[in-house]
Amino acid sequence: TVTEARLAIAIAQEGGIGIIHKNMSVEQQANEVRDVKRFESGIIKDPISISPKATIKDIFEMQQRHNISALPVVDGNTIVGLVTGRDVRFETRLDEVVENVMTPQDKLITVAEGTNMADVRALLQQHRIERVIITNDQFDLLGMITVRDIQKSSDFPNACKDDAEQLRVGAAVGVAAGTGERIDALVEAGVDVIVIDTAHGHSQGVLDRVTKTKAKHPNLNIIAGNIATGAAALDLVKAGADCVKVGIGPGSICTTRIVAGVGVPQITAISDVADALKGTGIPLIADGGIRYSGDISKAFAAGAYCVMLGSMLAGTEESPGEVELYQGRSYKSYRGMGSIGAMNQAHGSSDRYFQSDSKADKLVPEGVEGRVPFKGSVRPIIHQMIGGVRSSMGYTGCETLDKMRTETAFVQVTSAGMVESHVHDVSITKEAPNYHQ
Repeated sequence: TVTEARLAIAIAQEGGIGIIHKNMSVEQQANEVRDVKRFESGIIKDPISISPKATIKDIFEMQQRHNISALPVVDGNTIVGLVTGRDVRFETRLDEVVENVMTPQDKLITVAEGTNMADVRALLQQHRIERVIITNDQFDLLGMITVRDIQKSSDFPNACKDDAEQLRVGAAVGVAAGTGERIDALVEAGVDVIVIDTAHGHSQGVLDRVTKTKAKHPNLNIIAGNIATGAAALDLVKAGADCVKVGIGPGSICTTRIVAGVGVPQITAISDVADALKGTGIPLIADGGIRYSGDISKAFAAGAYCVMLGSMLAGTEESPGEVELYQGRSYKSYRGMGSIGAMNQAHGSSDRYFQSDSKADKLVPEGVEGRVPFKGSVRPIIHQMIGGVRSSMGYTGCETLDKMRTETAFVQVTSAGMVESHVHDVSITKEAPNYHQ
């Protein structure tokens, strides 16, 4: 349970995509998706609006709830004004109605739908304003463009965005009862990809869910897993999966290989699945077992198209949870989806391990709950990971990730070679940001 809206936003701004976990209600998960989609968009297609008869108290509540400063004032769908934080910053008359403090329609700066962004920037500069309203000839509210969103585009040039300039975000679902309704709500919220996430992706329940979801939402991208064999990958692709997720038991908080005695070492699993998928055009995700940036490079070399991270991002400022002080150091809690805590809560992950019908005292966990050191912002961590992968590409002479998947070779390393690979014969006096033992 690492990713909610705040972390998903930070990951997408750096070029990745966050997957909102499912240990929450349908409504809450859909709202997390909406928060990501609304955070950054060159054009806000559905800005949150307010009625002219609402009160200033309502303005404060909506600004705080949605973390916004400006609210278009609409009567039906007709824009009649705009109220911003400046209009009410020192207002004490909480019962005053919005129409008495808003900027009225005749003083608004508006543009037509489809106006060139360069012209919008010029208009913002000319009038020294921070936002313009998009309307038609009938003054229907069609959207809003803000300086803050334009600035975000400049600050994060590598951000992962859709065609509407909104950040991309995914969401995890299971296979239990009610999953269809959850997927419908997520699609309505604007989710870019659904991850059908179970501990055993090569099962009939997962195959059926993939087939049903693709039939109902043919344009929705579906990632399915987790698996560890080529046969499983081909069955999921046949069912309609657009991508498969590889990894049974490699995660730092996963005990599946010990409790169940089942799993395949991650590099072997990635390689086997990659071989099975050759010629299909279907990518695979390596999920779990990533401790260093070098592990990401090895996953790419084995055949992965991207990696899914958990423990490397847990403990960051943007991840869920409170910072805890333990023996003088700051930590954040981190729990596996197979832990008792994650399985036992309402809307928990017990269905991921096919134990949704089990009572609390009968659950068989396949993960643990723990703590990881507080790491600060996720941005420098991602920077270090990308830098490590680029170094690996340089060492191997691969200018693209496609070449890294096809033109690299593995060398077997002994335990003595692994000792040699790590720092040895010295005491570290100043820790590096991308290395730990």
